[in-house]
Amino acid sequence: MTPDEGSLEPPKRHPIDWKNPDFYNEAELFSELDRVFDICHGCRRCVNLCTAFPSLFDLIDEGTSGELDGVKKEKFWEVVDRCYLCDMCFMTKCPYVPPHPWNVDFPHLMLRAKAVKYKKGKTNFRDKLLSSTDIMGKLASIPVVVQVVNAAINAPTPRKLMDNMLGISAKRQLPKYTAKKFRSNAKTNESFIVKNGDSTPGKVAIYSTCYVNYHEPGIGHDLLKILKYNEIPTRLIEKEACCGMPKLELGDLEAVEKLKDANILHLAKLAKEGYAILASVPSCTLMYKKELPLIFPDDKNVRLVAKAMFDPFEYLMLRNRDRLLKIDFKQPLGNVSYHIPCHLRVQNIGQKTKDMLQMIPGTTVSVVERCSGHDGTWGVKSEYFDESMKIGKPVFKQMAASNPDFISSDCAIAGRHIYQGMEKSKGQKQHPLTLLRIAYGLD
Repeated sequence: MTPDEGSLEPPKRHPIDWKNPDFYNEAELFSELDRVFDICHGCRRCVNLCTAFPSLFDLIDEGTSGELDGVKKEKFWEVVDRCYLCDMCFMTKCPYVPPHPWNVDFPHLMLRAKAVKYKKGKTNFRDKLLSSTDIMGKLASIPVVVQVVNAAINAPTPRKLMDNMLGISAKRQLPKYTAKKFRSNAKTNESFIVKNGDSTPGKVAIYSTCYVNYHEPGIGHDLLKILKYNEIPTRLIEKEACCGMPKLELGDLEAVEKLKDANILHLAKLAKEGYAILASVPSCTLMYKKELPLIFPDDKNVRLVAKAMFDPFEYLMLRNRDRLLKIDFKQPLGNVSYHIPCHLRVQNIGQKTKDMLQMIPGTTVSVVERCSGHDGTWGVKSEYFDESMKIGKPVFKQMAASNPDFISSDCAIAGRHIYQGMEKSKGQKQHPLTLLRIAYGLD
């Protein structure tokens, strides 16, 4: 008897058994790819999410038999390389996710395949370079060096060389680096009285993130201003490395473990001291909340940090529930076109950013709940740039439909990608935390 589709139970993810030698057994991997791809072929419900599924179905339809057995196994890597682990198929589309007996977890199967590819030394230099966000940030943000790097980012000739030699698309608008890193210039304030709520700790520790630290420190400064205005004692994490998400997407799980070890004791100490830990990049909060507990299920400190980690707007809306948030907004925002990124959606916290912005008088929020197509480093790569823009096209259209005053996404990279795709728009691109700071009337 064929198992029924769907389940009355919520999706359940299993720990990733990556330390088991069989995890890297290529024959066993391809056996599982064959099993899951055949299920996907018979369903095709995910065809509109990304290019991984259309690529799979095209391979099948154009194969010798019209079934999966007509596809050469080496072609499976084309599907793997197009998955950027957004988790949307698992969370929103697939009727066969566990606890269903067919046990389909497509993203984590793609993660296993990427890990096998990395272990076999088949990952190229470009991908390793792009995933080394912390190292790149430290080097590129050195005074004088940062000026050269930023000039190259905006100059056609260096960009063409980067395209031809490294495979970094000359058409992609890249974020600039800053010499004034967030961690070096952050003005924290721990002097306020701690006011714990039923739903929230009354003091906050900020996990800067590579992106905010090296590219857009203003996002971090705006978060600090918001917390200060609400009289919440705030400090920075004492020591910090990359969260590991770029290395996870690369399949370099040993690097993920090293980064976890560099971060987790500092974070766990703050969690034990009663701090809420906030990170303003959804991929980073997702890494600590969901991915690391599945990769290191027996690590008590990882579980402790997962419980203490908050998206900023999740935390602020919980403070509002505790009646400990100031809502004396002074500046209307007008029409805001807001994109909720995939890595925020899969945290299952609801649309907290939208809820907060809609509390501001004179503000209308139009929500776009669809993948933008950029995803970290994937949309930067020359071979995928056009596909990333194609995936994002419906998002660009929906974001422009309301003729917005502001264009915003919790994922700053997605926001830049959307703004590029919209081309001509009168709306300003601003992070939601910046919009909240503006609404509070803070400089």
